[in-house]
Amino acid sequence: MADWNPTLYSRFEDERTRPARELLARVALEAPGDSTLLAYDLGCGPGNSTELLAARWPRAEIIGTDNSAAMLESARERLPAERFPQVRFEFSDINTWQPPRAPHLIYANASLQWVRDHASTFPRLLDALAPGGVLAVQMPDNLEEPSHRLMREVASQPLYAAHLGDAGALRSRILPAAGYYDLLMSAAASVDVWRTEYQHPMDSPARIVEWLRATGLKAFVDPLPAALRPTFLADYEKRIGEAYPVRVDGRRLLAFPRLFIVATRRA
Repeated sequence: MADWNPTLYSRFEDERTRPARELLARVALEAPGDSTLLAYDLGCGPGNSTELLAARWPRAEIIGTDNSAAMLESARERLPAERFPQVRFEFSDINTWQPPRAPHLIYANASLQWVRDHASTFPRLLDALAPGGVLAVQMPDNLEEPSHRLMREVASQPLYAAHLGDAGALRSRILPAAGYYDLLMSAAASVDVWRTEYQHPMDSPARIVEWLRATGLKAFVDPLPAALRPTFLADYEKRIGEAYPVRVDGRRLLAFPRLFIVATRRA
């Protein structure tokens, strides 16, 4: 899959940042004593979520990590070192990431859904925290929504299947809320889990496709020969138009469920 496109991703920045903001609002964490709070933003993308952390804790040491060079470059432009000396960005793979010292916050907004083996990843991240530290996670829970079922439906057509294989397997299904509670509670003082379904008004089926081009559709479109990409997208957009009917104001409502987890490690 090609590298992420920060410009395309940021076209819906308000909608993408709203869950990050709402996740952060549920993190009850202050700097420990006289020491500096250390926070990691795993899968920081173009830095919109990292910027929220910097505003919440202006004296904290904040490190954004990502496995996309393009996203890291965009994040550094957004939060330049001369204005945000307490913030830095590093390349890392969440699958193997381990902090050199225990942080007080590990914050992962819309990144861990791309990571496999949650049964080991979530306890590993909680164990990496300092005592009393917080693991805060938000993940899309939309693989059974029409937007994502239709990706797989179009990809299964013979014209595309030979190029894609099982593109839908790139992102694993996340666990139900109770599964994360059970995974984390053995080492946590508390685990707060909730699910929210956002309803995003979209001007047209084309706008829904544009939203998804930056994320879920990448696994289906990027591997195709260039000549087939417009055909795939046109077929997908037609089905999206049928799946998301016009509302009274002429727009479509894109349902977007997300799962939130805030776990505090025992002190």
